[in-house]
Amino acid sequence: MTTENIGDIVISPRVLEVITGIAATKVEGVHSLHNKVVTDRLSKATLSKGVYLQTEEDGTINTDIYVYLQYGVSVPEVAMAVQKAVKAAVYEMADVIVSSVNIHVQGMVTEKTAKPDMKSLFEEDFLDD
Repeated sequence: MTTENIGDIVISPRVLEVITGIAATKVEGVHSLHNKVVTDRLSKATLSKGVYLQTEEDGTINTDIYVYLQYGVSVPEVAMAVQKAVKAAVYEMADVIVSSVNIHVQGMVTEKTAKPDMKSLFEEDFLDD
């Protein structure tokens, strides 16, 4: 069987961020992602959704995820579950290999604190104009 090349497929880093964020927040024990203002290489301040991606020369992705966990969970167990979930989701949905998933636990949240909805992960930059 031959494979016909009919064009390129380009996946925006924003799409990979959304997949990563959803996969991370669906893991039991993760309360939310940590949104913060970051400055990129062009000195532009942007509001991060708690997911930072870096593409390597070989096309693989390294990601850093900043999370709040629910109080009482095993931090190493939840972190490893997030790593596995993110790698699997990005590969299954985008056919992109994530070489490393670095988890940064920013804090613990009590059980009574309501989880935020995932709508903020889908907000696009062009909607703010």
